Amino acid sequence: MQGEAPEVSTSSAAGGEELISEELQKKIQEDPGSVIVESVLKIWDDFLVHLPLLVVGFVVLLLTWLIANIVGRIVRWSMSKSNLRSGLKSLFGQLIQIVIWVVGLMIVAIIIFPGMTPSKAITVLGLGSVAIGFAFKDIFENFFAGIFILWKFPFDPGDYIACGDNEGEVQDIDIRMTTIRQVDGQLITLPNAQLFKEPVRVMTHEKHRRMSVVCGVSYDTPLDKAIDVLQKAVDGCKLIDQSRGTEVFAQQFGSSSIDFLIRWWANPRPVDEVKTRSEVIFAIKSALDAAEIEIPFPYRTMTFKEPLSIQRTAEDAEGIES
Repeated sequence: MQGEAPEVSTSSAAGGEELISEELQKKIQEDPGSVIVESVLKIWDDFLVHLPLLVVGFVVLLLTWLIANIVGRIVRWSMSKSNLRSGLKSLFGQLIQIVIWVVGLMIVAIIIFPGMTPSKAITVLGLGSVAIGFAFKDIFENFFAGIFILWKFPFDPGDYIACGDNEGEVQDIDIRMTTIRQVDGQLITLPNAQLFKEPVRVMTHEKHRRMSVVCGVSYDTPLDKAIDVLQKAVDGCKLIDQSRGTEVFAQQFGSSSIDFLIRWWANPRPVDEVKTRSEVIFAIKSALDAAEIEIPFPYRTMTFKEPLSIQRTAEDAEGIES
């Protein structure tokens, strides 16, 4: 007897559902407009019931935004007095704001969905993160790359870097991307994953950077004299770092000249490099002209296996005779 009760209850429930479904279908067929109105009114009633929860959730969301901004400013202000790298300061500030937002969104979810508990929210967040990870793979890749860049990479805002064909001053580094401004004023945003995977040249990592220029002199110039003139010319430049010294080497036998490699140290910023290179070239040209040392144009000597006859026109012959 006790084993048959559930079967009767189940069959009666199924019958009731079938009866309701039949009545609903009949009602839709007779008056579809009233069914739509009733559905809309039911949705509206449910919305009014949950409206206070939605309002509270929206208020909590605003408070989360306000608290995240205030705490972020406090952290940045306190970090500004420390000796940490600017990248680490930015990293700590951004991570704290992210934690505040995660906690705030969980509280909002629990308020709007009363049946939601912190453990369920964490479970849903864990399961959802797998799907989100596949859907937004590039975004998460840039996110973690940004953390590593801010934590370990040897460049900060204000440094000049080069990555691939992109070169400029680092303006800002955040969790997702890095912004650099090229020397011509253009602003470029680079995904952090690109900076993390590809080689990056940090041109301002040191206070000075070595630069070089090649200069050729004619083959009839004594090499000792050329080296002495070039050395004195570069040593007299004001924009180079005199403490690191200058170097002049005979580099190679060129097609029309003996080529010398001149190297020096100067400020690594691109604008300073252009100014220093210009000063060095001016000094070298003036010194070689004063020493009467030729910077030769390209010469080309042509040889022929057989003698060539020269034919002159009548006008050329008259000019020679006169």
